[in-house]
Amino acid sequence: MDKVVLNWSSGKDAAMAYWLLQQNKQYEVTQLLTTISAEHERIVMHGVREELLDAQAVRMGLPLSKIYLPAQPDDALYKTNMLEALEGFKKKGIQAAAFGDIFLEDLKAYREQQLALAGMNAVFPLWGRDTISLVKEVEDAGIDAVIVCVNEKILGKEFLGRKVGRELLAALPANVDACGENGEFHTFVYNAPFFSAPVPIRDGEVVYKQYLSADSGDGQWDTGFYFLDLLPADQPY
Repeated sequence: MDKVVLNWSSGKDAAMAYWLLQQNKQYEVTQLLTTISAEHERIVMHGVREELLDAQAVRMGLPLSKIYLPAQPDDALYKTNMLEALEGFKKKGIQAAAFGDIFLEDLKAYREQQLALAGMNAVFPLWGRDTISLVKEVEDAGIDAVIVCVNEKILGKEFLGRKVGRELLAALPANVDACGENGEFHTFVYNAPFFSAPVPIRDGEVVYKQYLSADSGDGQWDTGFYFLDLLPADQPY
């Protein structure tokens, strides 16, 4: 079996990718990798607290490596840090990296190029799958996930905290991909068949943040996201 590092976002797609890899005798996931905002100690893009990420890894029984990045890292810094991490995995006998990507061709090509520099292969367990069917598979597999981030241009903040499944499918606007593959929303998995126990969570405050598009040089904020700040239910805040 090929040893694999899984790019673990803490969300449903990464969880579904892991679930499928567990059933594939060709691969063995031996390591998780996550990018963290060094300034906020949260998962990049998802906004999930680092301690909840750690709780997931403990319940999966897998070592977790983290790449700490500044709030708005440039591409060169990201590439350098990622290549360093991948080369370290390669020395440990890990031959491939797995991702939860579904249909974004440019992102897939980017991943493959970076892995080639480290002499590793890319694995995409969800690639080309129908996203509506995937949401149903997530629910049927017993993967419990909630929406923790929404792009305000596409989805309202009332979707924060909604559980992923058939009821969500029925409520999503027609222009929103069922899995949020275009960045419409992000999720956090609090329970799964491969967790030793659920991650206890409770809702914190809703936070709004604006971001500057990488393609815009005029200094104007042009998009915003609402985040649900999930809190560990077993700790006082």
